[in-house]
Amino acid sequence: MPLNPIKAFLKREAASGVFLFLAALTAIILDNSPAALFYQSLQKLTVNIQFSSWNPTISLVSGINEGLMTLFFLLVGLELKREFFMGTLVQVKQIILPGIAAAGGMIIPALIFMGINWTNSIGLQGWAIPVATDIAFALGVLSLFGRKVPVGLKLFLMTLAIFDDLGAIIIIAIFNTQNLSGIFFLASIVILASVWLLNYCNVTKLFPYLFLGFLLWFSLLKTGIHPTIAGVLLALFIPVRERSNPLQRLQNNLHGFVAYFVMPLFAFMNAGISFSGMKFSDLLDPVTAGIILGLFIGKQLGVFGFAFAMIKYSKASLPNNTSWVQLYGVSLLCGIGFTMSLFLGTLAFETHFPDYLTKVRLGVLTGSLLSGILGALVLHKKLKR
Repeated sequence: MPLNPIKAFLKREAASGVFLFLAALTAIILDNSPAALFYQSLQKLTVNIQFSSWNPTISLVSGINEGLMTLFFLLVGLELKREFFMGTLVQVKQIILPGIAAAGGMIIPALIFMGINWTNSIGLQGWAIPVATDIAFALGVLSLFGRKVPVGLKLFLMTLAIFDDLGAIIIIAIFNTQNLSGIFFLASIVILASVWLLNYCNVTKLFPYLFLGFLLWFSLLKTGIHPTIAGVLLALFIPVRERSNPLQRLQNNLHGFVAYFVMPLFAFMNAGISFSGMKFSDLLDPVTAGIILGLFIGKQLGVFGFAFAMIKYSKASLPNNTSWVQLYGVSLLCGIGFTMSLFLGTLAFETHFPDYLTKVRLGVLTGSLLSGILGALVLHKKLKR
């Protein structure tokens, strides 16, 4: 994969981080201002859809979280496929270090969270919240240092975040499936087979894929599998061609919309938290503390610790022109969970325990803020030399 597409990807993700930050900040300000009732009414807004005998009532938040976020996961799937076929994940030696580091960055935070919430059966359902890394925010912080950041360090963070997203997708597919419907599950298999047939027949027009992708989304919704998985499954069958590359076309068309609209809108609707009546002791709640320590302590221990072990005891090496301190700084930035952590927290608690969402937001915002600030300070001290 040529360097220019990588640079374009990094710049777009970094710029997206600014929009995410502004959206989250706006949500928090509104939720703690005289406009709080307006913001909270937006979160509770519902829309009644009439289509033949199907007459569902859909909330604005669920429409964003289950509908628009499917586009985010479609984009993630496209990026994964592109990197495996054309980019930084083509050669095994290029993926071992960030892959192992990503595994550590998921295992250690989950263990910390589960250790703190071991006696809390409800809280344990949120074990996956601190395993995520928000690539847009992390690259946004890293971009503050401009050309001082080695390209190898940026690629390490990008590749690690790709594996991190893959891990989150697997968690969603396995642990957020409820009451499987056999008929719609079979329908989903038939639709997937149809998408595969399009690829096999070398169809390069995108409309047939997108139409079947919408049917797959609806089928998974009725099946009991979280419908955002439809985006990833569809991406696996979008063709990669040297000429008129459909995958690259779709990715280019989606990236700006997802980065500058879908993700900021998700952050705006899900990041609001009221500090009214909140006490310092709320940070010590097992769920909140588990998320904070998982993101801030678990992520850096997992990412840096596993990477250190790989470099010391195998043939892996530090990214080009990168020092141990710089690698540690990036390991801290991996603790910025934000959008993915909020998404996993919503999946864990929104349906049956919505009161826990305030704990999730407080934990995610605090853990991500601590990780981002300390990571930026470490990198600033090292990169200015």
